[in-house]
Amino acid sequence: MTTCPNQSGRALGQRTTVVALVTLTRVTAQVLVAVPTLGERPSFLRETLKSIRTQEAMADIVIVGPVPRIEDVAGEFSAQVVPDPGSLPAAINAGLSKAQPHHTFVTWLNDDDLLTTGSLQRTTTSLSEQSTSVLAYGACEYIDENDQLLWISKAGKWAERILTWGPDLIPQPGMLVRRWAWDAVGGVDESLRFAFDLDLLLRLRKQGSFVDVGSVVSRFRWHATSLTVGDRTTSLNESEEVKRRYLSARARRVSWLWEKPVRAATRIAAARVNSRARKISASEH
Repeated sequence: MTTCPNQSGRALGQRTTVVALVTLTRVTAQVLVAVPTLGERPSFLRETLKSIRTQEAMADIVIVGPVPRIEDVAGEFSAQVVPDPGSLPAAINAGLSKAQPHHTFVTWLNDDDLLTTGSLQRTTTSLSEQSTSVLAYGACEYIDENDQLLWISKAGKWAERILTWGPDLIPQPGMLVRRWAWDAVGGVDESLRFAFDLDLLLRLRKQGSFVDVGSVVSRFRWHATSLTVGDRTTSLNESEEVKRRYLSARARRVSWLWEKPVRAATRIAAARVNSRARKISASEH
């Protein structure tokens, strides 16, 4: 009669130990990545999701887009699905609104861009080591539709210093934001079409410093259907309008002095990438 309680107790103890071990070994992701998509480029989307899933640093993924088109691929990569709210900045905000208490860092990645190997490990480590920094970023490779390298955007530490008046050299793909800072600025401005990432950077600067990880963390796909590539003039106009928001009244009156040179430099850089893309395309045919 005395053996039954002991056996029951051992069984209960064993079950408790197993549950405890499972709890201890379960790892929660510190990073949440939103992936906005129209669902029209499934092969690119899969490559994007794979680049996130194969990171050493674990990340949760929220895909924002037309639900019927993305349900299958979301299932393949264990991603949450959020319906498309109608615009890119709204999709980014909708995706990152799903952040949970364990998500310390947030970012978004377009459905044709990629994270390089070790990207999240480098950016999360940099932010963990730099307690006053609210954003980590690195260099970005520009590639064509066939993954051929066109250009490398090496922002450098001085990119933050010229952000208010110069070109925006901080690549959005691969950058990582502290969750509390993202919440503090209210996400991206949904009234903007192109320069919402620049506007976000300028608002985040008021929350803390940025840190350059000093290596390539992402790959940006340069192609005709890209918003940034396809409508350069409108993008430049909106960027200038956004920068003026953060200038003093006196600086705004003379902003034309540097806006024209910056616009010219931006166009020259884009022309060089386009030229490189055309040469590669010609050589392939």
